[in-house]
Order: sequence, then C-alpha cells, then structure tokens
Amino acid sequence: MFNDIGGLELVTIVVLAILVFGPDKLPKVISDVTGFIRKIRAFSDSAKQDIRSELGPDFKDFEFEDLNPKTFIRKQLTENEDLKEIRSSFDLRKELNEVTDAVNGQETESPAGGTTSLEKKPEGPAAAPRTAAYDLDAT
Repeated sequence: MFNDIGGLELVTIVVLAILVFGPDKLPKVISDVTGFIRKIRAFSDSAKQDIRSELGPDFKDFEFEDLNPKTFIRKQLTENEDLKEIRSSFDLRKELNEVTDAVNGQETESPAGGTTSLEKKPEGPAAAPRTAAYDLDAT
C-alpha cells in the first residue's frame, strides 16, 4: 500500500504526527488507526466471500484483482496463445534496425533478394544537388 514512500517522507510524517498529536497521545492514535484498518480489511474480506458464495460454484476461481484493468489486460496478453505466437514471430530489433537504416538513407535488403532504397530519388533536372540560399542579413 505504501511502497512508494521514501525515507524522507516517512520521517516527515512521523514528525508531523508527533507535532499534531503529541508524544503522549501518539501511541493511542496509532492503535486506533491500525484497528480501523483491520476492521476495513475484515469487512472487505467478508464482502468478497459473500459475493463469491452468491455467484455460485462456477466462479470459485474468480479473483477480484482481475477487475483492475491493468491486471486484466496483462493477464490476457500473457495467457493468449495467439498473441504469444505473434509476439514470438515479431523481431523488434530487426524492425528498428530497418527503420533506422531507412531514416539514415542506407539501402536495405528486400525479401526478393535485391536491395532497395526506402528514400525517394529525384529524377530529371531536380536530380542535381541544390545548395540552400544563404542570406547574410538574416543571421
């Protein structure tokens, strides 16, 4: 629950708690908060059990964590056999190298065995290299 709290934040919370509640009331406040958290967890667990019993025996393996969209998508992506096959046939490194070569203007090998350039080559009078006009007043 508090995995992203660092040391400095924890020290700040402790100092603020001591300033707000005082050193003599702080142990009672901590025990009240932990008791409240335990009650909430017990209520949540009993509600989950009630829902599972109401759903029936078909949903014995139902996990409430699967209702989280990130967990659901991650589970579907890792357990789907068709996606595993597609992922294994796709070579990301090769695709990135081809795109990099195309951007740099290098020729790549085509599936037919020849080489093709992925950049357009101008034809006719436009094929001669042009130099950009340089304006001294603009600089």
